[in-house]
Amino acid sequence: MSSDLFERHRRVLDGALDAIVRRACWSAYPEVPSGKVYGETARDDGTRAFEALIGHRFPLRQPGEVDAIAPEHSPYGRALDIAYGRCDVDALLRASAAAGRAWAKTDPSFRAGICLEILHRLNRRSFEMANAVMHTTGQGFMMAFQAGGPHAQDRGLEAVAWAFDAMRRCPEHATWRKQVGREEYVTLEKAYRVVPRGIAVVMACSTFPTWNSYPGLFASLVTGNTVVVKPHPGAVLPLAITVSIARDVLRECGAPEDVVTLLVDDHATPIGKVLCADPRVGIIDYTGGPAFGTWLEENVRHARLYTEKAGVNAIVLDSMPDLRAVTGNIAFTLSLYSGQMCTTSQNIFVPQEGVRTGSGAIGFDAVGAALGRALDGLLGDAGRAAEVLGAIQNEATLDRIAAARAEAVARGRRILREAAPVEHPGFPGARISSPLLIELDEADADLYEREVFGPIAYVIRTRSTTRSVEIASRIAREKGMITASIYSTDIEVQDAAVEALVNAGAAVSCNLTGAIWVNQSAAFSDFHVSGANPAGNATLCDADFIAGRFRVGQSRVLVPQPATVGA
Repeated sequence: MSSDLFERHRRVLDGALDAIVRRACWSAYPEVPSGKVYGETARDDGTRAFEALIGHRFPLRQPGEVDAIAPEHSPYGRALDIAYGRCDVDALLRASAAAGRAWAKTDPSFRAGICLEILHRLNRRSFEMANAVMHTTGQGFMMAFQAGGPHAQDRGLEAVAWAFDAMRRCPEHATWRKQVGREEYVTLEKAYRVVPRGIAVVMACSTFPTWNSYPGLFASLVTGNTVVVKPHPGAVLPLAITVSIARDVLRECGAPEDVVTLLVDDHATPIGKVLCADPRVGIIDYTGGPAFGTWLEENVRHARLYTEKAGVNAIVLDSMPDLRAVTGNIAFTLSLYSGQMCTTSQNIFVPQEGVRTGSGAIGFDAVGAALGRALDGLLGDAGRAAEVLGAIQNEATLDRIAAARAEAVARGRRILREAAPVEHPGFPGARISSPLLIELDEADADLYEREVFGPIAYVIRTRSTTRSVEIASRIAREKGMITASIYSTDIEVQDAAVEALVNAGAAVSCNLTGAIWVNQSAAFSDFHVSGANPAGNATLCDADFIAGRFRVGQSRVLVPQPATVGA
């Protein structure tokens, strides 16, 4: 069946293989939640499938189950009470290793066909996934559908394409013939095969459980590794659905379903360190906070480690034709999913003399006021605000908002815009806050040089645009930065900023306005995280993201030389 699957989905794979070379706009999975694309009943079917899971045990049986836990709580205030089997770590790793012995012997096209079918089925269940992502992460429904569904699926497909391309660069067989005498030759028949590292662990985050996890999951599967998926306790359901679909496809294709397993824990009894420290683990893909990511980087030596942690992202304002267009764009950037994206900007650097616009010079204070007005205008309608902001995934983020405000006030800094609760028209218990905007001086480095996760942003007064770029690029090198923005009508200023920030490992956007924002990252085109600064050591996706997941083993057989006529 899997060979049929490979041929069935070959056109999609060929499109992805072409896209990772051209880097143009391309997607295999439509991002519009339309009945014309997914079926007229798809939205209702997805909602019913999600609702049917509420209050029940998730139907996933795995080796080593010892009890059941229900660690999730919806940021929208509704009860989930979905129980998951909790497995003994040793038992699950033994099952994964046993499944790996058969999985490693399969053909790369066999594995690619299975992965392509998993992605296809995930796509058909995108509405169910949207509900699962929304009610675990806090994303608004549209964002949950797109980022948790088609965009995540595109990222998974991108990894399949990179991995399949890397493996096919070496043939399975070759005939090697060398002349060693006048009529004497040595002939060898050589065989090559992919040798996977073994068990891969995917450690997921609570905010983008599918988008950030699918690249590592599918890259490891295609290259012949088994995968243990370790979800964040706050966002289990999206990955439980993913693992369930994967196990179904594996079983139907005659492969061991324990090639993919789910290991669930809770905040009271975390098992991340125990799992990752196990010598049977050969690969770890980690997305999450810097503390645990740094622990992995400093302590894990037996496994190939891929990390995406966090960045102190920056915007540098210098000059622009229309300040209102710029502040409108920035306001959406700061508000989207309440700043709970690793690509969201935190620090907005503005020269003390202000910025130049098509209408003349605008002072520093006026720029800060304009940013506040842009946020007010965007979030003035409660319904729109609730959809853009989504909900706060973790209560600790609300504490972080309060602490950031208190620090600024204690130092005598101005609050340019207060954070405030926002009512959700459909979920009265939703945990929602609008962004907090604080004015700082460049001397307040201890406040703005650290990541302050959530809807918190700083407008920082600097001596000049040159100084803004110097500070931003230094933060990128020393603390980590994923995205950076520069707004300037001066091409020399723009080029200098790009040079400094790209060399510091940040992905730089220039003069964005309208319906494109710095915190968007497009599969098949954007390299997400550079691996060139402390924000993470890996890139989604590049050759290095794939290469360490397998080695090439070879064998060679001497072919006897035919006897010479007359000998």
